[in-house]
Amino acid sequence: MFYINVEGAVYREDKWLIISRSVKEAHAGGQLSLVGGTVENEGNSINILERTLRRELFEEVGIKVKEKVSYVRNTSFTLDDGSEVVDIVFLCEFEAGEPFAKSPDEVDAVFWMTTDEIVNHPKAPSWLVDGIKEAETLLKLNIY
Repeated sequence: MFYINVEGAVYREDKWLIISRSVKEAHAGGQLSLVGGTVENEGNSINILERTLRRELFEEVGIKVKEKVSYVRNTSFTLDDGSEVVDIVFLCEFEAGEPFAKSPDEVDAVFWMTTDEIVNHPKAPSWLVDGIKEAETLLKLNIY
């Protein structure tokens, strides 16, 4: 059984919304990341991934994104405790709010960063770099 995690590659002008994960987090604590979280069981549901993404963006950093979100990519990985995770990244355009570390148990800091700043940052894991590059490609191709 997999946990399903969703993340938002949120853009505004030429920058991406990036968080520094809380050092309290078991997975990738202290690393840079997109904002996201785990899908909760809602029974029979529609658009659960998008709704989860919007909830997590508001709960963790206090922002809203525009209605249209587009699929970027999915990956899977195993946590240290052996749990299997499927991670799905969506491209989102910033709409409203001033991002801040609203959930300090999950977020230490919030940044707007260019792709180059992310790629060259020592605390940017490969999965973040790859996800941002793919999101940027979609944005530039107007596939979004």
